[in-house]
Amino acid sequence: MAKDKRSKAPVPPPSSATTTTTPTNKATPPSWPPFKPSLPVVELTLDPLVPDMVVVQRSFFPRSLCRDYVAFLRELPLATTPGKPKRGEAVRVNDRFQIDDGLFAHRLWTETGLKEAILSKHVAHLWGGEVVGLNPNIRIYRYRAGQFFDAHYDDSNNVTVKTETGVQLSARTTWTLLLYLTSSADGCIGGETVFHPFDRRSAKEEIAVSPETGMLLLHKHGHDCMLHEGREVTAGEKWVIRTDLCIKR
Repeated sequence: MAKDKRSKAPVPPPSSATTTTTPTNKATPPSWPPFKPSLPVVELTLDPLVPDMVVVQRSFFPRSLCRDYVAFLRELPLATTPGKPKRGEAVRVNDRFQIDDGLFAHRLWTETGLKEAILSKHVAHLWGGEVVGLNPNIRIYRYRAGQFFDAHYDDSNNVTVKTETGVQLSARTTWTLLLYLTSSADGCIGGETVFHPFDRRSAKEEIAVSPETGMLLLHKHGHDCMLHEGREVTAGEKWVIRTDLCIKR
């Protein structure tokens, strides 16, 4: 659940379970496009944007694969979020699709090079524990002109992750994972993900990350989450795949 900027004080501890604004779709998961060409297409080296808080991997998905996914995602039954949020939640106006799909989460984790990059000794200390995979709760976001996500914090959630051997593990999410499928090169203007390191909105202090087609961004959430927002898209469409990094609990 995303809380607005006034809710920092009572942010639940990372071990607390929270719910999402939109109920998870329990229908049969879609037939996601294959990862072609085979991934990774470049050596994955996670680059820090904010030490111990935000890292990125550029060219995680090649542009051709992003185009395939956007074309596929357009056919999903996206729902527009209500303009008036629940009490204590940030204003978010976008179109989204959400589903529990452990198989797709497992594919993203094991068939893209992400697992090896995350478990690399250079970054393994960041994640808060033993990483066991990705949150099976897959969210698709589309932001059209005029849509945005106001300043908020991302909570940590308790989830169940299925391992490669089929074992069900109790896990906790610790980092938000965003995969951008469009950018200004695709006609998307605006839509920056903006972090506010001192939990206040200040143009001098903000760290604005422009969407890059195929870029992966991970940022720490739960108690240590930075205030952040999705700036308004002014033209085109911003497409994002969202899940979370999970550690064993």
